[in-house]
Amino acid sequence: MLTPAGPVRTCVGCRRRAPASELVRIVGTAHRDGVTVLVPDPTRTRPGRGAHLHPDPACYTLADRRHAFGRALRLAGAADAGEVREYLARLGTPDGGAVAPPDTQGRTTDMSTR
Repeated sequence: MLTPAGPVRTCVGCRRRAPASELVRIVGTAHRDGVTVLVPDPTRTRPGRGAHLHPDPACYTLADRRHAFGRALRLAGAADAGEVREYLARLGTPDGGAVAPPDTQGRTTDMSTR
């Protein structure tokens, strides 16, 4: 069995393991009115505990729904992930990071019964 070169981290969204170079590091910074602001750390140089996330809007949605950022970063209060969401939208998905609604994903034919 081959082991990957470099560190391996777990995505807080989908919980899959991947090389750290494929994931975006997220850190908690400056408290604003008791809310920790989460910011992306693409250079992996900011101080503090980090959470790792695939640069995929679906992984972000899973992590946000499960409150995984707060658990991974050991935050006591609320967290604002707005900057992370904007960063992922700018990363380069052709539709600006939008995810297709569940009813249209993967369907090739109309399923109605007329």
